[in-house]
Amino acid sequence: MRNKLPLFWVKILYYEYWPFWLFFLPLVPYWIYLAIRARSLTYFTAANPGIIHSGVFGESKIDILRKIDAQYLPKTIYFEAQADWLEVNRQLADLNLDYPVILKPDVGERGSQVEKINNAEDLREYLEQNQESFIVQEFINHPLELGVLFYRIPGTNKSGISSVVIKEFLSVTGNGRSTLRELILQSERAHLQLESLTRKFGEEMNQVLPAGEQKLLQPIGNHCKGTKFLSGQHLINTQLENVFRQIAEKIDGFNFGRFDLKVASVEDLMRGKQIRIMELNGVTSEPGHIYDPSLNLFRAYKDTAANMKLMFQVSQQSRKLGAQTTPASEMIRLIRQHFGKKPEQAMQSVKNLSVPNALGGIQ
Repeated sequence: MRNKLPLFWVKILYYEYWPFWLFFLPLVPYWIYLAIRARSLTYFTAANPGIIHSGVFGESKIDILRKIDAQYLPKTIYFEAQADWLEVNRQLADLNLDYPVILKPDVGERGSQVEKINNAEDLREYLEQNQESFIVQEFINHPLELGVLFYRIPGTNKSGISSVVIKEFLSVTGNGRSTLRELILQSERAHLQLESLTRKFGEEMNQVLPAGEQKLLQPIGNHCKGTKFLSGQHLINTQLENVFRQIAEKIDGFNFGRFDLKVASVEDLMRGKQIRIMELNGVTSEPGHIYDPSLNLFRAYKDTAANMKLMFQVSQQSRKLGAQTTPASEMIRLIRQHFGKKPEQAMQSVKNLSVPNALGGIQ
């Protein structure tokens, strides 16, 4: 951890804490250049014909998960908005899906409203506060969580991995003297999460953590919840690319996006074993390794621009094969709807698709 700075300066000096729009602002001219070459402002929406708008926003997580081979999925159940918590609890029991579980909105971004639910009471509180359609996933206890950004140029043999990010969960280590609150205040990354952690731990914040004991503060691997993103670029090799090529080739209409997954070990990852994919994101997927605190802003922009070029190549080739782009007027309408005070879901996904076996897949 870097030497402590006032939080105001932390948010200014370190780009990993910048708002999404601010970081990408300098890359807008490059996007315009690519759009001119493509003769389409929305060229990127052709990259993944099997995902609505290629996953710009508003896509249904459950619809995408249902495209993935069930052997790579945690147990997952979809529920319509305003589902009764007793019915949800009953279905979890029927599937032998024990607590803790992960709940997340079916349509959501950047870790919003993703929570670890430890018991039926937590479930009821979550459903009282969140009225959207949602999915429940088995909590996977594998120690390694990664984001793997995969691409393939449709109609060619070219494919690969452009980014691997290793997620380090937010935690503190006791010294036998300081309370949990004091330990959090001593860590700039944890300090930024003080308000939510205070709500989460309550009176436990005043307890002294024994020397050497590590306290996991947030089990959700999202940057907005304090997770540190570390570069895993050293893991990219032909073996790993072959693993994800095999996974991706069974996903209809998918050419570009990030797999968020857990796996038991690097060895299992390279063998394609014990991989559990929690989400698959489309064209708005960032090369997460750029947020490694050891990297500099120049490297971050260089790698992001390279990723944008890859997405351009994927999209253009997909268009040559007949994929359609979302009209600019429709995209503007969706953006206005998406960022409105009370946006309605940008599309109505089909929920009555055939589903994989409950022991390995989705309900």
